[in-house]
Amino acid sequence: MSYQFLAEALKEFENAAAWYEQQRPGLGAEFVQAVDSAIGRLIAHPESWPIIDARFRRCPVAVFPYDVVFGVRDGGVLIFAIAHHHRKPDFWLSRK
Repeated sequence: MSYQFLAEALKEFENAAAWYEQQRPGLGAEFVQAVDSAIGRLIAHPESWPIIDARFRRCPVAVFPYDVVFGVRDGGVLIFAIAHHHRKPDFWLSRK
């Protein structure tokens, strides 16, 4: 199964990785690996993750306080957000 990021989600991912890298060298790479692992899990079993809304599901990122918010579309996965657990809840609901 393939996956794709919305532009806003990719920017969130890049910004979070850069922020973690500023906190400690190598931490940004650990964040990227954790998100990649979450994406691998959700691609393997996309229907097994909790439904947030009719269009969205979420898969937690191990160790970091983030979820990968995604939807299953046309046989693939569309990633709508890399959402921090404590910032702007549900900000991605308006994304299509």
